Amino acid sequence: GGITAEEAKLSSYLNIVGMVGSIDNDFCGTDMTIGTDSALHRIMEIVDAITTTAQSHQRTFVLEVMGRHCGYLALITALACGADWVFIPESPPEDDWEDHLCRRLTE
Repeated sequence: GGITAEEAKLSSYLNIVGMVGSIDNDFCGTDMTIGTDSALHRIMEIVDAITTTAQSHQRTFVLEVMGRHCGYLALITALACGADWVFIPESPPEDDWEDHLCRRLTE
């Protein structure tokens, strides 16, 4: 049930802190949620491995990362690895994105 006024007074010295455990980094008021840094670290390890293969085979790779409705991991990964293209929910692509992407790949 509930906490009585007397119980609250007896425990008024307690400070309670809630910590968000999410890789999405989409919780207002925090710099980084628990799990975001380790998820980003793992993604960059995979990007390093994929980059070597992509270069040796002269291929383009598409990498999808988690993040639900938050593009933080995708954006930071794209910045860190120098990706040519990134899709994030916060900034949907323009209508002619396919043509633009094909031109970019041709270059």
